Amino acid sequence: MSNAQKMMIAVACVFGIGFLMVGSNKETSNEDKKSAAMVRDVANMQRIAHKKCPELIKEHTGTQIVSLVSRTDSDKATYLTLEWLGEKGDNFKKATCTLSVIKGGISKLVIDDKVIIDKDS
Repeated sequence: MSNAQKMMIAVACVFGIGFLMVGSNKETSNEDKKSAAMVRDVANMQRIAHKKCPELIKEHTGTQIVSLVSRTDSDKATYLTLEWLGEKGDNFKKATCTLSVIKGGISKLVIDDKVIIDKDS
């Protein structure tokens, strides 16, 4: 057997071992799947809240939300509350919006201590 053939066999063995290592690492545990699902759920709640809440605030105040959220609160499973503080020129001082997975959508909207939406009552 020539040195070239030995080298080709060695390279093929390295590739084979690499494929085996990658294939064996693809398995995920149930814990990893649950954790990934929770991260996706929280990301979806944030995406929906950051889309719907500014739309509702604009609808009720006429002010387009351009500032960042000043405060958030969440249990990372069933609800997400976002709060914005109005800036100079805005038609509100404080707006709080809660997205509830259990109640299906925006469950509470409070603008300047005036309750606009409240699915709890």
